[in-house]
Amino acid sequence: MNKLAIFASGAGSNALNLIEYFKGHQSVAIDAVYCNRQDAPVIGKARAAGVKVVLFSKKDFQSEAFIRELKERGTNWIILAGFLWLVPLLMVKTWRGRIINIHPALLPDFGGKGMFGHHVHESVIKSGRSRSGITIHLVDDHYDHGETLFQATCPVMKDDTSETLASRIHLLEHKWFPVVIERYIERGSVDFSQADVDASL
Repeated sequence: MNKLAIFASGAGSNALNLIEYFKGHQSVAIDAVYCNRQDAPVIGKARAAGVKVVLFSKKDFQSEAFIRELKERGTNWIILAGFLWLVPLLMVKTWRGRIINIHPALLPDFGGKGMFGHHVHESVIKSGRSRSGITIHLVDDHYDHGETLFQATCPVMKDDTSETLASRIHLLEHKWFPVVIERYIERGSVDFSQADVDASL
């Protein structure tokens, strides 16, 4: 069984979507949700779904003890679902190729430190781009920098606000993040045929 640790900092819609998707899965299980904010809504949502929640500080996150705890729980994969801290190099080295993040834009554009949530969508709209989307990628020790596994796009409308664009992006996130994680864990690649795409609709 592949045991996933989900790291989240905010509302938790992607985390909850993953919890629901992998409930009863034959080869993938959500082991725990790790959160760095005591007031984050994701905490209550994960607990209501019956998933263990682990709260931690910046000092915890950067310690070898934190790595040991994840190892002792048998964590195979780390999934970043709206998690805003840079992953420490030790964690990247320990789970190299097994840390997956989702970003609400088409990297390499509109990524990097400080580019999250409405900041991303406002920047996309201001740039005049006609399309935005999501990028699901492996994580290294730089913000939004690892190997891209998958991208999906959506239009940017002339009258879009950061909120209306975000709603379109969220639909892509919820549709694709679970299936991309599943495909990558089970097959080691993310090559979708048209039949795969149709089946996900």
